[in-house]
Amino acid sequence: MADPIKMRVTLAGDVATVKALIPHPMETGLRKDPVTNDMVPIHFIHHVVASHNDKPVLDAQWSRSVSKNPFLEFRVRGARSGDRISIRWEDNRGASGTGETVIK
Repeated sequence: MADPIKMRVTLAGDVATVKALIPHPMETGLRKDPVTNDMVPIHFIHHVVASHNDKPVLDAQWSRSVSKNPFLEFRVRGARSGDRISIRWEDNRGASGTGETVIK
């Protein structure tokens, strides 16, 4: 199982600012292992979906050029205290992860 997504949400009026850290190696397939000198296999998140109360608000297609443990920040209008924000991702190997938080 993947490590959980770390999320923080701040609310200013009806706009929620979501900050998320997604633990993932994000290997490009272009790097050599310093010990074995073999190429490190490609391994990256290719799809990320964020939802506000189960309604998608962000749908992103990523590639191998995103850094290790990617940081994602976005804003959601119409948010209120008690609403749920969730993020889910899937990588090129079929692994996935999710994170959810409630706006305070």
